[in-house]
Amino acid sequence: MKTSSLTRRLAGLGGAKWDLYTAARQRLARGEEIIEMTIGEPDVAMPEQMTEDAIAALRAGRTRYSEGRGEAGLLNMLAQYYTARRGRAFEPENVMCFPGTQTALYAVMQGVAEAGDEVLVGDPSYVTYEGVIRASGAEIVTVPLRAEHGFRMQAEDIAARITPRSRVILLNTPHNPTGAILRRRELEEIAALALEHDLWLISDEVYEDLVFDGAEFLSPLALPEIADRTIVVSSISKSHAAPGLRSGWAVGPKSFTEALLPVSETMLFGNQPFIADMTERALREGSPVAQGMRQRFARRATDLAARLEAETALRVNRPEAGMFALVDAGPLGLTGEDFAWALLDQGNVAVMPGSSFGSCMQSWVRVAVSVDDAVLARAVDRMVEVANRHRAAAE
Repeated sequence: MKTSSLTRRLAGLGGAKWDLYTAARQRLARGEEIIEMTIGEPDVAMPEQMTEDAIAALRAGRTRYSEGRGEAGLLNMLAQYYTARRGRAFEPENVMCFPGTQTALYAVMQGVAEAGDEVLVGDPSYVTYEGVIRASGAEIVTVPLRAEHGFRMQAEDIAARITPRSRVILLNTPHNPTGAILRRRELEEIAALALEHDLWLISDEVYEDLVFDGAEFLSPLALPEIADRTIVVSSISKSHAAPGLRSGWAVGPKSFTEALLPVSETMLFGNQPFIADMTERALREGSPVAQGMRQRFARRATDLAARLEAETALRVNRPEAGMFALVDAGPLGLTGEDFAWALLDQGNVAVMPGSSFGSCMQSWVRVAVSVDDAVLARAVDRMVEVANRHRAAAE
């Protein structure tokens, strides 16, 4: 039996990128002692108050159908939240609620791109971006994020890849996997390109609340000159340590959210009212766990970099946000893929090969710093040992 062109467009995406992660999980299941530093799970439990709020909403019967756009209370809360954070007014009609950032991004991409279009996205990028772009029928056009620019997207690199088929620039700031944050000048130059070429600007900002001290985050939503072509997606997954609850949203022009509403209703006809109630209160009161995560992740990334660069030939890209650090195995003469497998096979440490996120990270690995300090110290001990063993063998 035939399947749709959608299944063929998505065939082969994702699986091979997770081979090492899968192998590490299999070894854990067999009882091997593996230090997992692959995926971005918060290092604390979801706040207890959020659990109580969700339970209370369930007991209050908040399990009936939702509105297609989202629950009124959460829509109002998000409008207030973005008005306070972005320095210009938002209304509930600017917002749509979805089960998580991933669903929001999928729906938004369906609303702005189709077969024959091109979507410009950074390389490296989060692993699902290629899928959400291809699902729309559009083609992905990668823009290199260069280490010499701190892995921040540069307008001149975008401009070199714009064609008459270009429709969207997809940003991720703060960025996964690099932890980079776009500067105001860079955003303004990218915004100018969007205006010049009539492009949509989509920004995934799920790591906004995990910006380290000394770094400054700016959203393109704060630039009024591109207000009519900017869409932001985000969620409580990282800010409130609640990735499994799948509570996210999209914010954009009223004309866009109105046009997208039938798409959302066709997909899921609203998300869960009891989770919406919980999310509304969580956003109103702020996250009690975000500050601690910011501080711990920043400190761990700094400690990781200090030890690896002092004790090995490895280079570390210091993140400005998020829960990952990038380590360059190039000085060892290894690809990131080779180094990642060596760490797993010889050190029982699981990290992600940089090639899982794009062609520009062939010599890098991504290390999640969302593990306990003592566990991180043991992992670094093993990374030092494996790295130095390979360096000695090459000499």
